[in-house]
Amino acid sequence: MSVKQAQSLGKLILLPALFGLLISSTSVWEILLRPAFPHLENLVYSRAPLWELVVQHANMVAVSSTLATLVGTGLGVFVTRSRGREFLPVVNSLVSMGQTFPPVAVLAVSVPMVGFGYKPTIIALFLYGLLPIVRNTISGLESVGPEIHEAAQGMGLTAVQTLFRVEVPLALHVIMAGIRTSVVINIGTATIGATIGAGGLGVPIIAGLNSDNPAFILQGAVLSGLFAILVDAGMNRAERGAVPSAQE
Repeated sequence: MSVKQAQSLGKLILLPALFGLLISSTSVWEILLRPAFPHLENLVYSRAPLWELVVQHANMVAVSSTLATLVGTGLGVFVTRSRGREFLPVVNSLVSMGQTFPPVAVLAVSVPMVGFGYKPTIIALFLYGLLPIVRNTISGLESVGPEIHEAAQGMGLTAVQTLFRVEVPLALHVIMAGIRTSVVINIGTATIGATIGAGGLGVPIIAGLNSDNPAFILQGAVLSGLFAILVDAGMNRAERGAVPSAQE
């Protein structure tokens, strides 16, 4: 095992252990935060267990990212086919609008229609996570040269067979990079769900803002950041395992 591989393995072991400790032990937060905020009486958010907030956060990200992946890759495939290519500018404009439209504004529009809590948050995260998936799917599929298509046709493959046996495997690294980017973005964005009662790691952040308690804010922010790093590292390893060329 090389030094670089050993360091990578050490991070994969250390970070989950640290994350698990921070979401399960309030005494660790007391030790870490007391020197920085000696004047605060309440240092640790205690209205809900931190591990429960992580589960809520992960659920919102998983559902919204799964929907964004299914729709985003589907749209990317559709507009790279001959029948759907005319819709490419429209799809690009729509997903770009979803990325630039503030998630808070999506929540404000969605709440009157579907109510407070989980559903409007999923809608906002879904729209916000589409752009990198659609763009990378299109880029990956369009990077497959015409000579490869001709070779596939020469082998007698149908259009569908060419897509799944040739194009998708060759574009998989780019597509997975877009999915990974989308998921990491949504982990940070999901904190806004706490403003409408969806739970998650935004809860201590909102509580800290309301009570002027920076320790609460720091808890939510640190855990969100660590969660994003862990998911990014895990998806990176999965990507390398699924796409050998990613190791180059």
